[in-house]
Amino acid sequence: MNISGFIARRYLFSRKYISLISTLTYISIAGVTIGTALLIVVLSVFNGFFDVVKSLLLSFDPDLRIESAEQNTFQYSEALQQELESIPEIQFISPFVTGKALLSNGDDATKVVEVKGIDEATFINMVNIQESITSGVFDLEVRNRKPGIIVHEQLRSELFLDMSDEIALLSATGMRKALTQITVPRSYRFDVRGAYLVQSVASTPSVYVEIDAARRLFNARNQVTGIDLKLANSEEAEQIKEKLEAALGAEFKISTWYDLQKPLYDVMYLEKWGAYIILMIIVVVAVLNIIGSLTMIVIQKQRDIGILISMGLSASKIKSIFRKQGLLIGLIGCGIGGSLGFALCWLQQEYGLIKLSSAFIIDAYPVEIRLLDIAIILGGSLLLCLAASWFPSKRASAIQPAEAVRYE
Repeated sequence: MNISGFIARRYLFSRKYISLISTLTYISIAGVTIGTALLIVVLSVFNGFFDVVKSLLLSFDPDLRIESAEQNTFQYSEALQQELESIPEIQFISPFVTGKALLSNGDDATKVVEVKGIDEATFINMVNIQESITSGVFDLEVRNRKPGIIVHEQLRSELFLDMSDEIALLSATGMRKALTQITVPRSYRFDVRGAYLVQSVASTPSVYVEIDAARRLFNARNQVTGIDLKLANSEEAEQIKEKLEAALGAEFKISTWYDLQKPLYDVMYLEKWGAYIILMIIVVVAVLNIIGSLTMIVIQKQRDIGILISMGLSASKIKSIFRKQGLLIGLIGCGIGGSLGFALCWLQQEYGLIKLSSAFIIDAYPVEIRLLDIAIILGGSLLLCLAASWFPSKRASAIQPAEAVRYE
């Protein structure tokens, strides 16, 4: 028979009467329960928002991006293409040319935009942009000697653009040459073929043109600004990055989807674990109640402890009694709190009980339950409960049997 466990349960849950000690014990359990449940719910909501933002960004961001480590552009050689195609995890490869340009619609309305030149055939495999087209079609081919351009819906509204309108683009390089060489700046004309709408989270939406047109605009000739890669599994981006760095060398800079939006992702992680630390204060308050209740039990049961020691129970066994009391409080609180938190998250995930005040992309708070987070929460709460039993158990083991019985 486990005598220390039996005594620990008897001391904690005496059925004779409800004392102050019993009340403090129940308050401690309630504190651990509430703290654990809140931690699971809040961290799961943070996970849900992280996944929503990640899915939005990955709808236009690649899993991996290759850029030159020293220059703005580089040569996209056949050897480099073959090296990338030899990696089975890479599904699609899409080179691009990007830069800033001044857009004019001919009515003295101008706007500085981010121009991205793409290979239409490979880009539509990387990004499902056709589902985001709100006006016109996704068509960048040259028709009637004019290439097509796709603009963001917000830009179309600001400049009052219609489909088939003619617009002009002037690159920063072209403007600089015009100023230094005292010549008329050369602009390139495009037909507005379509407009798209995406929820921009971290960057300014681009206007899209064919990659050859972008090369002429930015005077890039046969070079590219970068190469976007789509993987079969975006979670393998870090491993493929290491493989590419070893194969391509220091000449190239490899960025994962996380690296491309690192400040935003880092802030979201900081908020999540900041909330974890703050909400653990609730568990810490419950732990202080555990210290108080166990210490009162030691004082109340001083005579019993003295008798147990005189009967041959060792100091380690006495410590074990009170440590098991702390563990019992922690197990009950974490068990109830963990079940409650998991149930609330499941209900929100399945039925969306709590709605967002203003629907942006989703109408209810997103929830993503992660077993690692739950393990960290339950493990942290249990460790605090065990730590709370250290002082009372040490005090109990130091009781002298003769003095305990004499003064009782």
